[in-house]
Amino acid sequence: MRPILVRRAFWLLIFFVLVVVAVIVSLGSGEMNIPFSDIFHILSGNGTGIENTVLMQVRLPRIILGLAVGGALSLSGVILQGIFRNPLVEPYTLGISGGASVGVALAIVLQLQQTLGTYVLPLSGFLGSIAVIATVYIISSRGRMVKIQSMLLTGVMISFVASSVMMMLMSLSSAENLHGIVFWIMGSLDEPNAALIRLTVLASLISLVLSYLFVRPLNALRLGEEKAKNLGINTDVSVRLLFLIASVLAGVCVSVAGVIGFVGLIIPLLIRLLVGSDFRILLIASYLLGGAFLVSSDVLARTIISPNELPIGVISGIIGGLLFILIMGRKNTGSSIRL
Repeated sequence: MRPILVRRAFWLLIFFVLVVVAVIVSLGSGEMNIPFSDIFHILSGNGTGIENTVLMQVRLPRIILGLAVGGALSLSGVILQGIFRNPLVEPYTLGISGGASVGVALAIVLQLQQTLGTYVLPLSGFLGSIAVIATVYIISSRGRMVKIQSMLLTGVMISFVASSVMMMLMSLSSAENLHGIVFWIMGSLDEPNAALIRLTVLASLISLVLSYLFVRPLNALRLGEEKAKNLGINTDVSVRLLFLIASVLAGVCVSVAGVIGFVGLIIPLLIRLLVGSDFRILLIASYLLGGAFLVSSDVLARTIISPNELPIGVISGIIGGLLFILIMGRKNTGSSIRL
């Protein structure tokens, strides 16, 4: 077996082990600590009592959602960075989170959840993100051509506009509505609706499979659009479909879990330093490490000030920001991040 394949298999094994460790630690940690021996006993279906309830109905759904959202945000970030050939692009750069935030804020201010039910908040967030995606795509399209740099600039501007609209809505909101908006913006994996968790997991896994249909175009785009076309890649179609996959995936995550920053930025950067820029390994590696990162962040959010809980967006932002500074420092001392 070639050394590069051995190296990639080694890193994939490491990332899978990190996922397993993060899941086990998350199952046992919290306001009620559960011994590891009891965890396997409960998971085998033999548990009863309060520990069984906490494990199966509270922590396990959070872990599943954390793996799906973390993996999906990382995957979305990898795809968008491949499209734009820019390692600093992430799902929220294009205004996706801003659109979702505006949608949810409007639903909270108008108190739609009281009349239309609990599904209205994630639905409003998803519709808001879709509106931004459609706007960015329409403005950046010229006939059958998609201008990638125009798409990026449009997304950044829409993100600023969405932030301004959010501040306006928050300034006009009552104290109760303002609390709901702020709580949602900071992100949370505490989703009691099993159907939304299943939907997020399904969207996450389907997008991972679909992304592997575009491995060759993504690798070709690293050389630039013109060279990719010379290699026989239909870049316009590939960019459209990849942008749709990444954006809808990010929209689903934001609408269900709120705004959880830095996952789609820092994980792809870290993976590129470890395993290189070949999308055949980059996609699955980012998905695994993104899930492990978000589940680990959730453990910290639940335990640092226990019995109280910090928003997971706060933890992911602090850790992600520190990692970003370290990576940029390493880059400036001689190591490079290659797309």
